Amino acid sequence: MRWDNLAESPPDTAGTGTPGATGVPGTPGSPSGEIALFGTDAVTTRTFDTPEFRGITFHEIRARSIVNRVPGASRMPFEWTVNPYRGCTHACVYCFARKTHSYLDLDTGLGFDSQIVVKINAPELVRRQLASRQWQGAHIAMGTNVDCYQRAEGRYRLMPGIIGALRDRANPFSILTKGTLILRDLDLLREAAAVTDVGISVSVGFTDQELWRTVEPGTPSPERRLDVVRALTGQGIDCGVLMAPVIPFLGDRPEQLRETVRAIATAGAASVTPLVLHLRPGAREWFMAWLGQHHPHLVAQYERLYAEGAYAPKWYQRRITRQVHELADEFGIGPAGRGAARHIRPPAAAPPQEPGATQLTLL
Repeated sequence: MRWDNLAESPPDTAGTGTPGATGVPGTPGSPSGEIALFGTDAVTTRTFDTPEFRGITFHEIRARSIVNRVPGASRMPFEWTVNPYRGCTHACVYCFARKTHSYLDLDTGLGFDSQIVVKINAPELVRRQLASRQWQGAHIAMGTNVDCYQRAEGRYRLMPGIIGALRDRANPFSILTKGTLILRDLDLLREAAAVTDVGISVSVGFTDQELWRTVEPGTPSPERRLDVVRALTGQGIDCGVLMAPVIPFLGDRPEQLRETVRAIATAGAASVTPLVLHLRPGAREWFMAWLGQHHPHLVAQYERLYAEGAYAPKWYQRRITRQVHELADEFGIGPAGRGAARHIRPPAAAPPQEPGATQLTLL
């Protein structure tokens, strides 16, 4: 396993979130090893004999950097990310972040799903880097590489410390997740939203139960994720939904799109933003192997659709976007800009003579 002289990830790993983009370190260094993020002596490997973690290995490391700059060529509307984990027990067969495991000489297939790197000092690093004189208070996106609220977070509890550091510095941030564990940190999110812009989005690409069980086997069900939207909305925190990925030939039939947008609207989402499946190296091989096993009749169609690279043709992306936006209008929710952060702002203070409960609104 290659730990020494590791940089977070090379420039070509930035992508769109399902969850999406990752970045390169905000400090000097690259995969060539100019500055290592951690060394062999900083790694502790653990396994836990509990049902939720059976078969999973955790590599606890003390990282040297945690606030990472997104490459300039990225399509993302943010410049900085924080990723406390590598690898993800959500086990989504299409996850583009699988490639990042190869930089550690770890398997990008089952290894990505079961060999989880945990940056146990992430909260203290965030606090330290935000306190630096060089830091200008830019927006920080989380959940954009692997999910920061995957199952490991239930044990390691890194996010409360990270959110607390951002709150204390009034630093704007956003979170994209497929996990229900975000509700644990609702009070912290409220506190942060009282002093800065906070964005929350939940990823729900489809509601088809059979499709979910095979392509996202380690995630909460789409309905449970929509319950997160309901819970946040019920607490006065509006939440956007990233409808991602829309999977060609498996989740893109008009009736499937309609049902998904209808469910998103019923959950009270403030917006819905569609994103078509993209297949980067690492993810492409794993997904195509899965496709050959479960839907061999679709392999040739995928090879044609993705013949030009990682992204489906523009005409296909535009068609899906148009259909989803039309459905969103029909069901009374508006599309958000692609990848746009959703902002939670505290309301204006109530006049002294009319005290009462306040709500957070999404602008």
